[in-house]
Amino acid sequence: FVSASTFGSSLGTATTIMWTALGIIIFGNGFFKPNISSMVGSLYPKQEKSKLDSAFTIFYMGINIGAFLGQFICPFVGDVKDSGGIRDIHAFKWGFLAAAIAMLIGTVLFYILKNKYVVTPEGKPIGGLPSGHDTGDYEEGESQKAHFSPLSLGLAVVAFIGLFSIFHYFTDGDNVVKTIIYPIIYASGLTLAGLILSDKTLTKVETQRIWVIYIVSFFVIFFWAAFEQAGSSLTFIADNQTDRNFFGWNMPPSMVQIFNGLFVVIFAVPFSILWDKLRNAGKEPTSPFKQATGLMLIAISYFIIAHSVKDLGNNGLLAIYWLILLYLIQTFGELCLSPIGLSLVGKLAPKRFASLAYGVFFISNAAGYALSGTLGSILPATGDKFNKAKELGIDLQAILDKTVTPTAEQLKLLADNQISAQNPVFAGFEIHNLYEFFMVFVVLCGIASIVLFLLTPVLKKMMHGVK
Repeated sequence: FVSASTFGSSLGTATTIMWTALGIIIFGNGFFKPNISSMVGSLYPKQEKSKLDSAFTIFYMGINIGAFLGQFICPFVGDVKDSGGIRDIHAFKWGFLAAAIAMLIGTVLFYILKNKYVVTPEGKPIGGLPSGHDTGDYEEGESQKAHFSPLSLGLAVVAFIGLFSIFHYFTDGDNVVKTIIYPIIYASGLTLAGLILSDKTLTKVETQRIWVIYIVSFFVIFFWAAFEQAGSSLTFIADNQTDRNFFGWNMPPSMVQIFNGLFVVIFAVPFSILWDKLRNAGKEPTSPFKQATGLMLIAISYFIIAHSVKDLGNNGLLAIYWLILLYLIQTFGELCLSPIGLSLVGKLAPKRFASLAYGVFFISNAAGYALSGTLGSILPATGDKFNKAKELGIDLQAILDKTVTPTAEQLKLLADNQISAQNPVFAGFEIHNLYEFFMVFVVLCGIASIVLFLLTPVLKKMMHGVK
């Protein structure tokens, strides 16, 4: 909020404050997300771990109540226009202030109520040190403490530096996010995964279960790479090439994402009941099977939207109900994958590694977000770009089709207006239109889903009785 309040008068100061704030958020999230998930995972004793899929689905609903409120409130306070229809570029700061107030309220409520509600049925605090648990909570032969030798810790540091250097060398880009942040994410995930496996107290069963977590975490990357287009390319499309008339109301593009959070809140309980019913009937699928289903659903959602935009052209508008349908199907996929993944880590990870295992899982999420940004950058020119080029007297489609060679003056005009004179390229293939763009996600998630389906019997065996 402070950064957004000062960027108009001092861009340098605002930038420094912004990066500082992002660093604090990352630091805080590192403490918050793995530990809160670990606490949910410890709600049930080992003989009732099969209930965790339903528990994490309800937990996920709580998360998305916050997401829904954020996406509902922020457009009203931060995406506003004056009487002349001109967007107030300074108003976005109020969205950050609203988030700060909400987090402050949440922190106070948690502190006041934690001793009453964040406890086991016996009244013991949840989230204590592993050694504080009853021995009955442990598997036979399970150690209560991790043991990392100085050598393994030293090798982890060397591995991180080496992996960071490799990823940094092979990463294309000219900004700190692509050249520094992305390599840190990839290197830290692999290093942390290797460090856990270096623990000398791991049994054979624990090692195989941890490998299941790692394998599933790899496939999660593809899900989030596709799903998180909601915050980038799908919002651009909602802004520039969608008829946002929703029962007579022209919905702001920044609010179109609201349907995901809303659908999670609506369908989380039915999904939780579904898992309970299937479990009681002895027909509940394994967690990897559910996650493969989630990947397939997101592939289907993009397949539908791809064929919806196939004949749209450069200036056609996509009906908003197609985006709503996309978010509905993706929500079903999300409920099959994300809370189930959290539950899987809670069921498989040894107690002494619960938070670290969640750390690996969340780093895979971060890798998915990073890949999402990379894939979002291959979004081809949307209708607004073609209209702007037309205003400049330039036939952008002819330039992209290479039937016309642009002059130096035209190239400068396009660059000044942030319009690319070339189609984006992915894996050696040019992306000419929105249909081809969306089909990238169909192929990636579809292949990932099929492979995970095929691996499910092997993973089930490696889970040693855990579903």
